[in-house]
Amino acid sequence: MIILVINCGSSSIKYQLLKMQSDDDFEVIAKGIAEKIGLPHGILQYAPAGRDKIVSEIFIPDHKVGMQLILKALTDPGTGVLKSLKELDAVGHRIVQGGDFFSGSVLVDDDVLSKIDYCSDFAPLHNPAHLLGIAAMKEVLPDVPQVVTFDTAFHQTMPPQAYMYGLPYEFYDRYRVRRYGAHGTSHQFVAGVGAKLAGLDINHSKIITCHLGAGSSICAIWDGKCVDTSMGFSPLEGMIMGTRVGNIDANAVLFLMKKLGTTPDEMSDILNRKSGFLGVSGVTSDSRELNDLAAEGDPKAKLALKKYTYDIIKNIGSYIAVMNGVDLIVFTGGIGEHNSRLRRRVLESLAFMGVKVDYDANQAFGEDAIITAEDSTVKGALICTNEELVIARDTMHIVSKL
Repeated sequence: MIILVINCGSSSIKYQLLKMQSDDDFEVIAKGIAEKIGLPHGILQYAPAGRDKIVSEIFIPDHKVGMQLILKALTDPGTGVLKSLKELDAVGHRIVQGGDFFSGSVLVDDDVLSKIDYCSDFAPLHNPAHLLGIAAMKEVLPDVPQVVTFDTAFHQTMPPQAYMYGLPYEFYDRYRVRRYGAHGTSHQFVAGVGAKLAGLDINHSKIITCHLGAGSSICAIWDGKCVDTSMGFSPLEGMIMGTRVGNIDANAVLFLMKKLGTTPDEMSDILNRKSGFLGVSGVTSDSRELNDLAAEGDPKAKLALKKYTYDIIKNIGSYIAVMNGVDLIVFTGGIGEHNSRLRRRVLESLAFMGVKVDYDANQAFGEDAIITAEDSTVKGALICTNEELVIARDTMHIVSKL
């Protein structure tokens, strides 16, 4: 089965084309991204397997045109990997927010679209873009089935004491205000791969997964099910991130709104786009640049990185308490997969529990590896996430039953 996996952002479309024989027998045929949609100088990247990447600068006015350009690249007579679009069996989409409507992937229909649209209030930067992607693909390929996979679905096993806020209960009844989490597709994938690598039965183990990147979240997984996660009603909650503030006293937000005279939308912009690494350092949201600045002695860069490490350690510690122990700690995401110093510092903070780092193994860079010593009481692992594969697997299973 040939499946196109789509991840739409507000101004981008990431994609992978996979040939799926089974869950573990698959091939990535091509991948790429359409960027700067709606801006004067759009960029289309197309990378067929085993060949050089092709990068084109082209105006991409909207998501429909972006989809058309991607499909044109895939079927190009000279460089394409498909003879025609008739070879495409299904399309799978990543959706950030599915509320508490969905606990798994589903086939797209009018009811599903309506619920994704309802959840746009919870994820205004993401869900509308996802809907644009689905609509664009439906217009371009009306007869190809589409499946949606939700970042929030894996977290639907959280108990009420983990997902409820201390607000009047009527706000949950009327507006569904609760913690939903994010990165669920990634947490689910790396927990499964990490458990196999560590020789654990995921259905009888305690695992903490750390998805660390521009957006970061940590998840407690007990016997294969999420019991808590650091992100909340939106991806804003949790630890400090690239441009997101993370946890903050709500009264501090109200105080600042009064002092600055900002509207809710303006305050949201500060919390989501001007805070985090960028806000604390005053320079950049990129952790790699922060590391360089910290090495040069920049005090604010050092503070941002120390805050980040502290937040990770604090979340891990709380989840160890919640699960009464931990068997495996997994690092993934852009930062988690590539920053060996961060992994070392986090694991060393757990030395009191008998955690021992394998310093040579921890130098692994973007490849699956156990990074703790053989006699460590808790295993640590670096696992490269693959959300596209999860989406492709779910899409394959759902469409094969049609």
